[in-house]
Formats: sequence, C-alpha cells, structure tokens
Amino acid sequence: MPDTLIILPTYNEAENLQPMAERLLAMEPALEVLVVDDNSPDGTGDIADGLAKANERLHVLHRQEKDGLGRAYCAGFDWALERGYELVFEMDCDFSHDPDDIPRFIEKANAENADLVLGSRYCEGIRVINWPISRLLLSICAAQYVKIITGMPFTDPTGGFKCFRRRALEAINLDRVRANGYSFQVELTHILWRTGHTIAEVPIIFTDRFIGTSKMSGKIVREAVWMVWRLWLQNGLRRWPRKKK
Repeated sequence: MPDTLIILPTYNEAENLQPMAERLLAMEPALEVLVVDDNSPDGTGDIADGLAKANERLHVLHRQEKDGLGRAYCAGFDWALERGYELVFEMDCDFSHDPDDIPRFIEKANAENADLVLGSRYCEGIRVINWPISRLLLSICAAQYVKIITGMPFTDPTGGFKCFRRRALEAINLDRVRANGYSFQVELTHILWRTGHTIAEVPIIFTDRFIGTSKMSGKIVREAVWMVWRLWLQNGLRRWPRKKK
C-alpha cells in the first residue's frame, strides 16, 4: 500500500473531482486519495463512488451534512491514522493547489525529517494568480495578524496545502480541535509549533478556482479573528514554542 494519502474535502465539486482524481492517481510514486464529501447536493459523492469502484487507490468517506472544513479534515485524519499512512496531505479539490507540487513536499519532509510541511503562497515573493486585490490583501494581512499575535514565524500560516507526518497527527488530540473554517489551518500548525515539532515551508503557486464557488464567508473570517487570541492564551501568553525544536 502506498504510504502517502491525499485528503480531498468536497462540497459541490462535481466538475473538479474527476480531473483532480485522475491527476493524483497518475502520479509516481503511487499515492492514494480519500474524498471526504459533505453530502454534496450536486452529486459529487456519487461521482466519488464511481471513481472508487474504478480504482482501488481512491476511497470515499461520506458525511451526512455540510459540517465545515475542520470537521471534514479531522474525519479524514482519523481514517488515515487507522490505516497506517505515513504522510497525509491536506489539499483543495478545485486546482488552486497544483498536484505537481506534491513531490516537493515529500522531498522537504524527508530532507528535514519534518513533522509538517506548509505550502506557502508568500515564500520567495507573492505567488498568487487570479485573485482580486481585495482578497489578496485580506490574505496577506491575515498572515501578518497571525504572526504578530501568536509569534509563529511562517510566511503563510493560513494556507491549506499541507503535508503531515503520521507522528504529528498522532500528537494532536483531534477531538479537542475547535476551529472549523480556514482558521483550522492556523490551529493545527500552532499546536505542533508550540509543542516543538519540526515545521518546514515550500513555496507554491496558488491559482484561484476557475470552476465552482469559494466557501469563504463572514462567519469564517470572524472565527479566524478571535481564534488566534485563544491560541495565544493556550500557549501561556507566549509567542514562542513551549519546547525547543
């Protein structure tokens, strides 16, 4: 069995899922894919089931309702840990994350024995395509806000293209992870950073989706604004890790 799993959380990604799955399953060395579908009304779950029947390296986890990005990923992590994968990726299904970058994550994880590798849109310059200036400024300001409040040194703490090593996921109590929107990305990174795990970054090019609609909302933004203060409190008002790396 391949030791790398890509988790694709989906909600109304019927047009994107098959081409993304085909790209991932054609990669070498071989990897596996888990689609976590939140009962998409556009039939994404049915498409995933068809793909799973055609290829044993694609798996499907159906959830009964749209319950947020964080809960979808936690369900996927639990599934991955039960089956012994060594490297577990978070990745969007809409091609904003380029599958061709996956080998660079794996190389970085192995070269630095990293527990977590972050894909950064702002490492070595701004690497974003097709975003309006307002969305780009929101993202850049959010990254700086997180860095100032928490002390984390990463250039893109809010990004969603990530590679976890198994031991890192085992060190997180997934039942106690509270964030559920995009701030979920910040919370997991902060938990590992403050407990002394090794975290690396690789530069990526982020291209905004061409098909489908963004899941960003005011509720997600508000959650992110307040969540970083809670993380700072959880770290004992420190802006540095509790354990030295």
